[in-house]
Amino acid sequence: MLPRSRTLPPRIHDSVYDENRDARSYFQVETHAKPSGDIEAINNQPEHSKCFDDDGRLKRTGNVWTASSHIITAVIGSGVLSLAWAIAQLGWIAGPMVMVLFAFVIYYTSNLLADCYRSGDPLTGKRNPTYMDAVRANLSSTKVTLCGSIQYINLFGTAIGYTIAASISMMAVKRSNCFHASGGKNPCHMSSNMYMIMFGIIEIIFSQIPDFDQVWWLSIVAAVMSFTYSTVGLSLGIGKVAENSHFGGSAMGITIGTVTSSGTVITPTQKIWRNLQALGDIAFAYSYSIILLEIQDTVKSPPAENKTMKKATLLSIIVTTTFYLLCGCMGYAAFGDDAPGNLLTGFGFYNPYWLLDIANVAIVVHLVGAYQVYCQPLFAFVEKYCMQRWPKSEFITHDYEAKIPLIGLYKLNLFRLVWRSVFVVVVTVISMLMPFFNDVVGLLGAFAFWPLTVYFPVEMYIEQKKIRKWTGRWLGLQLLSVTCLIVSLAAACGSVAGVVLDLKNYKPFRSTY
Repeated sequence: MLPRSRTLPPRIHDSVYDENRDARSYFQVETHAKPSGDIEAINNQPEHSKCFDDDGRLKRTGNVWTASSHIITAVIGSGVLSLAWAIAQLGWIAGPMVMVLFAFVIYYTSNLLADCYRSGDPLTGKRNPTYMDAVRANLSSTKVTLCGSIQYINLFGTAIGYTIAASISMMAVKRSNCFHASGGKNPCHMSSNMYMIMFGIIEIIFSQIPDFDQVWWLSIVAAVMSFTYSTVGLSLGIGKVAENSHFGGSAMGITIGTVTSSGTVITPTQKIWRNLQALGDIAFAYSYSIILLEIQDTVKSPPAENKTMKKATLLSIIVTTTFYLLCGCMGYAAFGDDAPGNLLTGFGFYNPYWLLDIANVAIVVHLVGAYQVYCQPLFAFVEKYCMQRWPKSEFITHDYEAKIPLIGLYKLNLFRLVWRSVFVVVVTVISMLMPFFNDVVGLLGAFAFWPLTVYFPVEMYIEQKKIRKWTGRWLGLQLLSVTCLIVSLAAACGSVAGVVLDLKNYKPFRSTY
């Protein structure tokens, strides 16, 4: 889901540059449609109105089922495609066990985070509708700045991961048809550079939409696409196992001495690095904590929102873990040690080629929208900061109106045009320099897992519940945090080692696949 290709993005609030801003945040990407009525009229309603909640918003109507569906939609994404490879590194024993352990940790820390939705009383306390609101309400300004910085870096890395994944899928469609046309005689080697450039051009165009986050159908389309390619991958894995009449793989994972698809021989050291990288891939596929509070902000009360959210979290974790285990295990069972890094584009499946094309097109469509969903917060943050920093600059603040056929009136801002285009170009160039799907996914998962999924939720919960230092509960939470930190560092080391290894045989802008 790459990072949890995700369909419900974070509304990230940050106060790094403007400590005196008003109650509204620098920017926000909504996970649900806002009411279009008069805001002032809403704010003037009595607190106990039948139509409005205690914060002046229209009554929330979400429940366990809607919250669960939002989480499942957000979690299941392109990260599922690397799970077969991850289990292949760890083996039949450690692979599923690690996946279940990650699920348990994320479930536990999500419950801690759910308790931070309201400050004080869990039913009447002040709401913290976003992750950054909760951090700001419970932790110091230094940690707020740190959290915001981590989120922005993660968004930038996610854009790189999406560019790589989209280009690989675009190239896979071409290779699949080439392979089919030649009857399997042509290896159909080609470069991914052209497809990254094509994807970049598409994103430059979409980046000029100023209110992309209000395109409500985007989440629906992305959800349909993610379930489409995930289901295709699972179905093809089951079909391959049935064709082979046996389960591939071994208890301890890929064996030392195995020759990989790139021609390298697995050494004991590489075995260790790949095991660690697999941890990052699994973490990437699971993480969704950054949007949990925004999903919780759609839930009605009573009962208290944290109680509803804990039930929704349990249900969604069970569903996603089951789906992940099926996809990862069936992919490993189908290919054994040869499980590809990307189940649909590692060219493990040649037929039916039309079904592969549908799945890979679904990935591209999903990632075109997901790229914008995740980059819009970063775009908005930079633009709002620059407008406050240079309010008299016509280049930054002035909008030129133009009528575009089929679109209507469009407001062109030169700074937005230049800044967003440069951003996409930089992301595309970096992706062309490092087109390693598994390595980037593992690195992103390792980078974001500990701080966003474990550290900040634990620290906020300790502050919220006023847990004293050196008590048994405090020590238990700190032990969990430190353990996950070690896992994240190990996964990051494995991913960096994977990048270094891949760079040995890679020629920038010239390598083919």
